Amino acid sequence: MKGTRRAAITALGRCVPERVLTNAELERRVATTDEWIRSRTGIRERHVVEPGTPTSALAAEAARRALESRGVGADSVDMIIVATVTPDMMFPATACLVQDRLGAGRAWGFDVSAACSGFTYALTVGAQFVAAGSCDRVLVIGADVMSAIVDWEDRATCVLFGDAAGAVLLEPGGPDGEGILDFWHKIEGWGGPHLMMPAGGSARPASAETVQRREHFVRQEGQPVFKYAVREMAEVSASLLERNGLRPDQLDLFVPHQANVRIIDAARQRLGLPDEKVVKNIDRYGNTTAATIPLALGTALEEGRLKRGDLVLMAAVGAGFTVGSVLLRWGQPAWS
Repeated sequence: MKGTRRAAITALGRCVPERVLTNAELERRVATTDEWIRSRTGIRERHVVEPGTPTSALAAEAARRALESRGVGADSVDMIIVATVTPDMMFPATACLVQDRLGAGRAWGFDVSAACSGFTYALTVGAQFVAAGSCDRVLVIGADVMSAIVDWEDRATCVLFGDAAGAVLLEPGGPDGEGILDFWHKIEGWGGPHLMMPAGGSARPASAETVQRREHFVRQEGQPVFKYAVREMAEVSASLLERNGLRPDQLDLFVPHQANVRIIDAARQRLGLPDEKVVKNIDRYGNTTAATIPLALGTALEEGRLKRGDLVLMAAVGAGFTVGSVLLRWGQPAWS
């Protein structure tokens, strides 16, 4: 990581809606079963917002909790970066709405759209500003209200997603080498048609036809997405470790994007990692897109699986196709 100083995660906050949507409830909505969902995805339940709750509300609450746990005010934040594919609206950016909700009058910011890789991308961007000395406190937020864009008549996709937000505060790291060490990201645009929302942008503006054809919902071709995710999550992680002269067995914790338990297990096996070094919470939350990695970090903290000095690797694959991996030395952040 180039720069005069290293960016470290000093606080973590999460916001998960209270409402739980179980597989049993989905059985009554679409032609599926609890056994089918569990065996193919590992999901048993997910959380969804009450109708009308925007992404900015979850994002701001997660950020507020991170700041409170750190004991600092919103007026001390220099920058806000929100990773999301479910912005409140096309514009203004969700970061603007979060800034206003928090009362973070000094902060500037923007959104990052990289789907499930969004948090790793936003974390990397925020780290550059801290490392360069341009910012002292950066809020990086992964937040999505996927229940607003899934087709509840499509049994192949509606069972996969949940709603949530996770936020981290980035600040200059201490003298012990804690913080973000390196990253490895890539995109392969040919994969875009395999996972997308067809309409709503400039290529296919909203119209009566696009609404009738249900083109404002997530569409996914499961097999190509699954195969790509299995291969790339492992390969980008291995490449990042190799560039830093590290072996997978030197990792203390692997924090993968929570899209499908079979993808996670396949990537773990390719890296040669034991199950106890991998965070999994997809059974409780489903795929919350940009929020999965900060939620997983919270799960690791709750389970006592992270300690100061641990070597941690995050990895994700998302629509685009986007691939992201971040290597860091864990500090001792406040969390909520």
